[in-house]
Amino acid sequence: MGKCYKYYLSCIIWLNIMQYLHSSLEKQSSIAPLPKSHDLINLSAVSSSIDNIAPAKSPKKITANYKGFSLVELMVTIAIAGIALAIALPSMNSFTVQMRVDNEVAEIQRLLMTTRNAAINSGLNATLCPLNENDTCQNTLVWTGRIGVISVDGLIKEKAAIKAGDKLDFAFSTVTYNASGQLDTNNVDVFSYCPNGLNDFSRGVDVSLSGRTYLSSDSDGDGIDEDRSKNKIVCN
Repeated sequence: MGKCYKYYLSCIIWLNIMQYLHSSLEKQSSIAPLPKSHDLINLSAVSSSIDNIAPAKSPKKITANYKGFSLVELMVTIAIAGIALAIALPSMNSFTVQMRVDNEVAEIQRLLMTTRNAAINSGLNATLCPLNENDTCQNTLVWTGRIGVISVDGLIKEKAAIKAGDKLDFAFSTVTYNASGQLDTNNVDVFSYCPNGLNDFSRGVDVSLSGRTYLSSDSDGDGIDEDRSKNKIVCN
């Protein structure tokens, strides 16, 4: 009897301790209450409730995120760009002038070919000449303005004036083809195109008595074009 009473007293003390601990936890957190049964205490429910407690969030570390260029980097970039432009601009200017001259002489050659074809197709003379405002041939040696092809049907093709300052020379006021595709008059000469201030880039178009046309070329390798007679292309 004494042994049973001893065990019973120990159980009562142990249960009181557990109830005290449970009451303390309920006050400090929102843990679901344990079963109040003195016969069985569900320790897994206590563990699950403790796991559901959200941990305290640690303060975020604030880091600075700087973007952009420093003053030194900007100055170095500007200096490099300036040097590159100083080197590239002269070459770029020469390239654009050469392209302009090539386009102009090629267009003059196409106009001459159009004039010849118009004469052959119509069986009547066709003429390339400087134009008046009323689209008729102008009796002048000035070829820098608007020029065009005049046939029996009137103006069939024209070319705008060349760039101001450039020169376009030809010794006659017209180039006339007959029905056979040959020059109707002995107006054999060279159309010479000279860009302003850059005569080394000058080019020309030879007009032969047979009616054929020939672009100038650098035949002697000195960087300056010559006509078919080996004369350098120059303008007056």
